[in-house]
Amino acid sequence: MTALTTGARASAVGTAHTRVEGRDKVTGAARYAGEIPFDGLAHGWLVLSTITRGRVLSVDADPVLGMPGVLTVLHHGNAPRVDIDYTGMLGMPPDPTIAVFQHDRVPHAGWPVALVVAETSEQAREAAESLVVRYEEEAHDVTFPGERPDASTGPGPGGPGATEKGDLEAELAASAFVLDAEYSTPEEHHNSMEPHAVTALWDGGRLEVVDSNQGTVWVADELAKLFSLDPASVRVRSEHVGGGFGSKGVRAHQVAAVMAATSLSRPVRVVMTRRQMFSLAGYRSPTTQRVRLGADAEGRLRALEHRCLSRTSTVHEFIESGAGPARVMYDAPAHHTENRVVELDVPSPTFMRAPGEAPGSFALESAIDELAEQCGIDPIELRLRNEPEVGPVSGLPFSTRNLPACFREGARRFGWADRDPRPGVRREGRWLLGTGTAAASFFAGAAPSTAAVTAEADGTFTVRINAADIGTGARTALTLVAADAFEVPTDRVRVRIGDSDFGPAMIAGGSMGTRSWAWAVTAAAGELRERLSRGDGIPPEGITVRSDTTEAVGALAQKERHSFGAQFAEVAVDVATGEVRVRRMLGVFAAGRIVNPLTARGQFTGGMIWGISMALHEEAVRDRNTGALYGADLAGYHVATNADVPLVEADWVDDPDPDDPVGIKGIGEIGIVGAAAAVANAVWHATGVRHRALPIRPDRVLTAGTRA
Repeated sequence: MTALTTGARASAVGTAHTRVEGRDKVTGAARYAGEIPFDGLAHGWLVLSTITRGRVLSVDADPVLGMPGVLTVLHHGNAPRVDIDYTGMLGMPPDPTIAVFQHDRVPHAGWPVALVVAETSEQAREAAESLVVRYEEEAHDVTFPGERPDASTGPGPGGPGATEKGDLEAELAASAFVLDAEYSTPEEHHNSMEPHAVTALWDGGRLEVVDSNQGTVWVADELAKLFSLDPASVRVRSEHVGGGFGSKGVRAHQVAAVMAATSLSRPVRVVMTRRQMFSLAGYRSPTTQRVRLGADAEGRLRALEHRCLSRTSTVHEFIESGAGPARVMYDAPAHHTENRVVELDVPSPTFMRAPGEAPGSFALESAIDELAEQCGIDPIELRLRNEPEVGPVSGLPFSTRNLPACFREGARRFGWADRDPRPGVRREGRWLLGTGTAAASFFAGAAPSTAAVTAEADGTFTVRINAADIGTGARTALTLVAADAFEVPTDRVRVRIGDSDFGPAMIAGGSMGTRSWAWAVTAAAGELRERLSRGDGIPPEGITVRSDTTEAVGALAQKERHSFGAQFAEVAVDVATGEVRVRRMLGVFAAGRIVNPLTARGQFTGGMIWGISMALHEEAVRDRNTGALYGADLAGYHVATNADVPLVEADWVDDPDPDDPVGIKGIGEIGIVGAAAAVANAVWHATGVRHRALPIRPDRVLTAGTRA
């Protein structure tokens, strides 16, 4: 028999489907990394430094080793050695933070100095809190921004450190309208719902790791390099992940767990606390940004300058590429961008949903709105007048760029035509009302991946691919893609993911996961269909075909590949308290072919809600005296909740990518891009006062006042 069907059938891709694992999640059947039982499981508890800079003088482990249940205390004096002289993901050196317990230096507050392992997590916690660590403290510097002559220019996720075209000063001098403004965004933290958790054990000479991460091959590869192991002897599994947002790669807890499992020859689990996540899971660096724009009398840009300063740790450089969006969104005869970074005694920042684009779009899209006000031109019209034909910096053609369609459809649905452009004129009692808009973009790339597909003897198909579903609905999306590739109903497809034994594949990050994985699945399915078409039948063990898209992805033509969107927000501002409430928000996106409208809408609106949170709530404040964070928990670090988000809608325009076998781009991050700027622009429209520093807290609103 063959497993294929013939005849007309409706496409699965593009129709709404509930999550294939949804029932397991809501009934508790789905188990996360910190919940899976193991025989003989021990529990580790990390001990973090209480100083910001200096060195460890001693770790008084003996009293702790006598406490009930305590098995060992690992620290720099007795921990296994690791090797960090290798190249990690994206060709970047590994963050030395993951090489725990290798020396006595403390480069920032919250540096791991010990791991206490005990029979139970309660025993490990009690012992860890009792452990006495003595330090030699040194002067530290966590001040940001301030004058930083020691800042340097360097490349980041958004490309080169600096780009320069044309004579900026000459074009500014010749412009009819000039804007020169500074913007700032604070330190922000991922705060995924599920804390970082891992269990490590040795099984027959093979290291088994059950983890919550965004890419099992990534973690397996780095653990093998750190511990000088044969990559084939390391297996990492990550079936269900409760959010990641860029934070769930290789972290200190995984390395510490492997050390402890090796020392004790038994399974060891380490779970970060919420407070520890603020020190160990990375974060988005604060930024200060300067934007200078010059336009002619018709509002067409003659000059654009966007410079961004962020901070990094003294042990690992990560640059928040806030100037990146300017390299895609708008062109001008003079076009300068620069990303700079300063090293301070703080933890290492990392990728966080829309790195570079999220803070950079706040500055750029706020500045464009300010320029529109100066020019007396509608902010949507100003953006449309400055639509580039090719990449402003690269000069490459766009694969697709349907941003104007997003603005037209969004303006129609939002009722933009009825908007009075004057600020501070709409009022309901003590509430001032305003509306704002902003553009959004995010890179839409693809990465080589492998997949295996099997035609089973019972007429079903099994897909094995090392994808990661971090809450995005990846399992479901790949089920739909595979069903279409095989031309069978979705109930005849099983998708297995999250196992490094399945082979290399793109991580869940950079909005490239679904596109990269779907490409590999489609390629494997095509070859399998060809084999099945010969009519030889399916043996009891099934027929398996593997794919590798390295060559196909590498052959993609050089183009500017991005998703785009238009964000709209309406706010109400209480003149008595300074409170800002977002009444409604609309995002319209051009983001390739939408695989599953149900989960896609959740991705878009989730990003938009995060944009609201970024605009009004989220702010991590570091004590200059101690170097530590104030309120490193969800009581002190405020995020948007249901009461903050009354109505958020997302939709899309037709925008399939002609160079992708399914037409996919990426949607995981673009929802947050431009959202904070749309809210900030709406606050200006309500009050007549610009807020160039996030978050727009009530005290800042009251201090700034209104023009109404």
